[in-house]
Amino acid sequence: MEFFLSFLQWLFLIPTVGGSIYGLLCLFAVWRFRSQAPPPSQRRPSQWPPVTILKPVCGLEKNLKINLRSACLQDYPQFQVVFSVQDPCDPAVPLLREIQKEFPANVSVAIENQHAGPNGKINNLLGALSHARHDILVLSDSDVRLEPNYLKTIIAPLADPKVGFVCTLYKATSADRWFEKMELLTLNGDFIPNVIFAYVSGASRFCLGSSIALRRSHLKEIGGLEPLADYLAEDYEMGRRLWDSGKRMVLVPYFVDIAVDLKSFSQWWNHQVCWDQKTRAAQPAGFFATIMTRSVPFAFLFAASRLGDALGLATLAGISGLRLATAAVILGWGFRDREGLKSLALLPLRDLAALVSWVLALTKKTVIWRGSKLILTRNGRLARGVFPR
Repeated sequence: MEFFLSFLQWLFLIPTVGGSIYGLLCLFAVWRFRSQAPPPSQRRPSQWPPVTILKPVCGLEKNLKINLRSACLQDYPQFQVVFSVQDPCDPAVPLLREIQKEFPANVSVAIENQHAGPNGKINNLLGALSHARHDILVLSDSDVRLEPNYLKTIIAPLADPKVGFVCTLYKATSADRWFEKMELLTLNGDFIPNVIFAYVSGASRFCLGSSIALRRSHLKEIGGLEPLADYLAEDYEMGRRLWDSGKRMVLVPYFVDIAVDLKSFSQWWNHQVCWDQKTRAAQPAGFFATIMTRSVPFAFLFAASRLGDALGLATLAGISGLRLATAAVILGWGFRDREGLKSLALLPLRDLAALVSWVLALTKKTVIWRGSKLILTRNGRLARGVFPR
């Protein structure tokens, strides 16, 4: 028994130390990424190509009017914004009509009941795509707020014909409840640093579907949006097909804001598990490897296995302090995220909860998506015939 306990302690120390080193590597990656100059553009305004922004909408969300209007206030010569819903009775429709009336030259409203597969976002985008007038498309989620220089920033790299798609980073904001603050820390203190590390190091490939620009012609080359409707991680699948076609991805050092809008603890928890399920569906090997980056939960297990003795508690305190310190620098200096800094005390709890959601993502065969239960099959596909709301 003593040997087994000793073995467990050493086993817990591996991700404890590994996760701490990884945190420092993420900090270095953020520094490297921030040192990159924004992609320059030598084109005059008249040379900017016309663009269509696709904004799929489903229901009334926090800050929805602000987010949607921000797409209409771009400092860009010629652009169209398509707001799309699946249901003519969607409560967001009056707001969409109001914004369309305010910006009649730029805004189209698509009400299309498309069902290419179980992925509701793709179904909604298919309705929007049929109203798009231009070859260059920008896919932007409804919870994303755009600054006026957004279009020029995300479109500029597409001047290179080798670039297949462009993504921007995003930063969670407007977290009011404690579980919304946990969601904010998941995105700003964990996911986005991981994304930057993957991009700087080349450790893995990704596609951030909340903010992506690409050409319609390139989308057609990979079969369009319809085949993506069967996938849980539709954005990664789109990126994978573009990479396989020989195209390159560019991640610009630019943040858009995403409003955190969670109504209950259970909604937050289902979203956490779904988030991990998406990662497992997109990159199974990478998902398994993330167990080695979870320093705080395994430091807690190490301390518990030693019954809270001085060494165990000192290890837990030191590892937690290092995690908080690296996260504080990344959030404060790297992302200018004051809201995240104010919520930082919740980070150890979030890290502990993340280990539980990681385990559940390994075992659960169903996904909770907008209140509906969907079946997750092999290769990240969703079962046909069950549609999210």
